[in-house]
Order: sequence, then C-alpha cells, then structure tokens
Amino acid sequence: MAAVLDLVDVTVRRGESLLLDRLSWTVEAEERWVVLGPNGAGKTTLLSVCSSQMHPTSGIVSILDELLGDVDVFELRPRIGITSAALAERIPRHETVHDVVVSASYGVLGRWNETYEDADHDRATALLRELGVSRLTDRRFGTLSEGERKRVQIARALMTDPELLLLDEPAAGLDLGGREDLVSTLSMLAYAEDSPATVLISHHVEEIPPGFTHALLLRQGQVVVAGEIEDVINEENLSSTFGLPLHVSHTDDGRWAARRRASHSR
Repeated sequence: MAAVLDLVDVTVRRGESLLLDRLSWTVEAEERWVVLGPNGAGKTTLLSVCSSQMHPTSGIVSILDELLGDVDVFELRPRIGITSAALAERIPRHETVHDVVVSASYGVLGRWNETYEDADHDRATALLRELGVSRLTDRRFGTLSEGERKRVQIARALMTDPELLLLDEPAAGLDLGGREDLVSTLSMLAYAEDSPATVLISHHVEEIPPGFTHALLLRQGQVVVAGEIEDVINEENLSSTFGLPLHVSHTDDGRWAARRRASHSR
C-alpha cells in the first residue's frame, strides 16, 4: 500500500523567505503524527502543502498516491479532512452546528440550495454525538465556546470519511479545561482503528494526545528529527528544536510535558 503522504526534497520559497528547505517525510495509513516546532518553523506551510492548498517551489509531493501537480486538486481535497483557524474564520456565524458539519459533503461553507441525503444527515448527527456535542446541533456556530467550535470543526473534517486528517493547532486559544477535553477527544480518535492517518500541528508537547505514534520536529523549515514518538520526544531533540535547554517528562498515561531546565548560579 502506498504511503498517505510522501514528500521528497520539498522546498517552498516566497520571495526572499525560505519556508521549507529540502524536506523529506513519509506518513503511512496507520500512523498518527504530531509536528512540533517554534513560530516560523514552517509547520503551517507544511500543512498547506499536505492539504494540496500550496504547491512547492521544488521537490515531489505525493498525497494519497496522487502526485501534486498532476492531480486535479478539487478531486483530491474531499479525501482530506482539515481543521484550521483560517477555515474556522470562513464559517458563517449564523450557521447551525448541524449545517456546518453536513455541508462538508459538498465541500461548501454555508448552506445554500444544495440537497443532502438522509445518510448525510445521519452521519453528521452521529459525528456530533461521537464528539460529545450533539446537544449543540441546533445552536448557531457563532454562539459556541472556543472548545465547542473546535469539536464541531473536527466533526466537519470527518464528515466525508477522509483518508487523511490534518489538524492545525486545534488547541490554540483554549483554556486548560478546553484543552484537556480536546486532547481526550483526539486520543479517542487516535486509538480508533477506523480513523484516518492523522497529522497534528502544535507548539506544545502537552497537547500531544495519547495514541499518537510518531513525531516530526521542525526548525527553520528543516527536519530536526522524525520517527517514532518515544525516540523523537526527548530533551536533546526538543532543546535543539526550540533553541533552549528543556526538561522533558513522560507520564504512564501517555502525556508529555516540557519546561525550561533550571540553571543554578552561585
């Protein structure tokens, strides 16, 4: 079986800025990846390439066994579920939660005159229930809390039964309770056998859900290290990635934490 994502020597330039620098990376169907790095590391650019929203300046990008540049991206994109702050801003605030989710069937934001099958409505209802927000189905999207919006966006991303799920900083803007609820939800998805290959972008190891299998560390558009999560998330690698000495811990329940290593002076 072909890899879900296969990037070879991918470079992205915008003017004088080098956003990705000869990046190579492979994601298999059963894998759950977290991508970590400081601001400006190239994380969002990488996600834009992986979602076919951006073409590289050079290099080869294969998404779901389709070569970017040869494939019709409008046929490819429905096979990819994505959540991002930019996408959330485009969701009409007056839209009901159910319509936010079901409209993903047509790849549109905002209900118009399109007609949906009973199976579409049933799937939207089931996803909202699985993500713990079925009580919100008739609420307007603009009235939801930030945590509720994040869950609705994930339900929308899963609506088309995608083969690849891309999550761009889903915990951004959440308080502690909201973050922990979201981490639990993403952990549930990570462990589900029928969930798609998943890539989660984050700044913080505390946001890595249990069940994620691999990690990619980025700095200045380059891969610092990539591989199985237990081999990648450690003090040496994270300190190199974020440019400061870090203490890293890993608990028995699969959660990670990082803080600056204390320096003692006399």
